[in-house]
Amino acid sequence: MWRKPWLNLGAVICLALALLTLATGSSLAARDDAGFVARIDLNGPIGPAAAEYVDAAMRQADADGATAIVLQMDTPGGLAESMRRIVSAILASRLPVLGYVAPAGARAASAGTYILYACPIAAMAPATHLGAATPVSLGGDTPLPIGGTQPASPKSSGTPEPGGPAPDAETRKVLNDAIAYIRSLAQLHGRNAAWAEQAVRGAATLTASEAASQHVVDFVAADVTALLAQADGRTVKLGDQSVALKLRGLAVHDYPPDWRARFLGIITNPTIAYLLLLAGIYGLILEAFHPGTYLPGVTGGICLLVGLYALQLLPVNYAGLALMALGIGLLLAEAFVPTAGVVGIGGVIAFVIGSIMLFHRGVPGYEVNVGVIAGLAFCAVALLAMLLRLVTRARRAKPFLGDEPMLQASGELLQAVPAGGESWALIGGERWRIHCEVALPAGTRVRVTARHGLLLHVTPLQANKGELP
Repeated sequence: MWRKPWLNLGAVICLALALLTLATGSSLAARDDAGFVARIDLNGPIGPAAAEYVDAAMRQADADGATAIVLQMDTPGGLAESMRRIVSAILASRLPVLGYVAPAGARAASAGTYILYACPIAAMAPATHLGAATPVSLGGDTPLPIGGTQPASPKSSGTPEPGGPAPDAETRKVLNDAIAYIRSLAQLHGRNAAWAEQAVRGAATLTASEAASQHVVDFVAADVTALLAQADGRTVKLGDQSVALKLRGLAVHDYPPDWRARFLGIITNPTIAYLLLLAGIYGLILEAFHPGTYLPGVTGGICLLVGLYALQLLPVNYAGLALMALGIGLLLAEAFVPTAGVVGIGGVIAFVIGSIMLFHRGVPGYEVNVGVIAGLAFCAVALLAMLLRLVTRARRAKPFLGDEPMLQASGELLQAVPAGGESWALIGGERWRIHCEVALPAGTRVRVTARHGLLLHVTPLQANKGELP
């Protein structure tokens, strides 16, 4: 009888848990029925992988029935083509996109500023900033501001200020195109177009509170919950329609990158693409020198193809790529051409310069790690020094093939030899037929003086003792 109260208590607990689970599930189902908000994280440099991820995630959120999309950003900028692809996806989206620069300390610099302007709702977390949207020349490290360092008037048409450097036609076209692009995005959503031009022309920047006060963004929100609460009730324009947002209290579902986006993000890292390219080249070289091993050739071929695929997605300087190829060729030539290291040193210099030039360093986040270049250059120099040392030792070493090393050899008679006759001797660990002009007993030490085919001419070693080196 004493067990029954415990059994009853257990039954009550199980029933309570079941009811709680059912209530929770019903609440979640009710919230999902009311809609949810998809969150897409855009972190790091904006490149082909980031653009593909954002585009695919937005399509998936639309297919899943999301009410809105939060595009949370923390980016230093990136490639113009990838940025335009993201902006096009935002403008074509059937769902309202809330651009949100977060968490604290994040930024929407350069290309990120254009993306934030493209969003129907733009917000920033405290202690974040945006701006510095001047386009960068892909031919070098020089930015393309017009009229020196001072921002021009918003009404300026791209004419340089007096005393400033005179821009060429291509520079003016790139800058004016970027200005028109960001002004059109600002006008689309009724934001500050004058400051947008300053961000492009003069690389102006703003903090979160400054951006909100100048109507560059709509408001400042501490977190996603506050973002949805402040956006609730606002009316945004989606195509030709005006949509009133009802976002307060909606669940937030994260849309992380899939395996393909992660893979593209890895291989389009300039340092990884650089290492893949080198691994592919050296793998094929090893296979050429040691045919039949297969592993270096297969691995090198895969790395080379993946590296080349990554290069066609990245802003590559082909002069740098050519210098790298020349440097590797010169390093290989050093092994076959006796130049005392001149060709090899030239190869190292060409390799280092080409590696530095390979990616356009003016694009944020798209440069090879200098430490990796320095490490590979050090390894190349060490390999060259070792090769030169081996060549020097080989030139100084005594010959061990041909008649010259044989003429310096000595050995021991295995059988007695008559004067002017022939016998057998052990010379250099081998049995040789010998000829001697004097009679010698077995066991006598002899020295080779000449060779005729397989017959060695010897003399007693004692008679030439003073001549030995």
